[in-house]
Amino acid sequence: MSDDLEIDLDAIQRRMDGAMNSLKVEFASLRTGRASASIVEPITVDAYGQMTPINQLGTVNVPEPRMVVINVWDKAMIAKVEKAIRESGIGINPITDGPLIRLPIPELNEERRKQLSKVAAGYAENTKVSIRNVRRDGMDQIKKAKAAGMGEDDQKMWSDEVQDLTDKAILAVDRALEHKQAEIMQV
Repeated sequence: MSDDLEIDLDAIQRRMDGAMNSLKVEFASLRTGRASASIVEPITVDAYGQMTPINQLGTVNVPEPRMVVINVWDKAMIAKVEKAIRESGIGINPITDGPLIRLPIPELNEERRKQLSKVAAGYAENTKVSIRNVRRDGMDQIKKAKAAGMGEDDQKMWSDEVQDLTDKAILAVDRALEHKQAEIMQV
């Protein structure tokens, strides 16, 4: 078998892992009724003329199970950080106490839990679509290699390898979703 007819399974695996890592970040941003510093990770603040993540403007701590505290380093940024949190749509009302911004995490009601569970399912489905797109790209590589002279047996072997990677990635997404939904629905 010629080297130019090899399919780069490592690149396919890296792209699928990247989709899974993206899913983990999205899941971490979902509020489950417990405090987590990752709740504020996606929020950016217009600071010093550019959009800056909150964790670059202060220290984010979780001192209690239902409280996130942000210690803003620059006192001039406190109002901007507070405004960014209010406008982010995370559903938490910040309380300013000097250089500290406290984010009390309210209990989730049943309706909100079901809503968050659906959002998590949507994130998982988007990740599955990304994984399937990577699979399609891998299969396209195999078709090109076949046109360049790859044998039928090699084509079948590479197709099975790509499908195996896809199946494992989809299973990992399903497991992560199941775990996240259980976490969300836990009272």
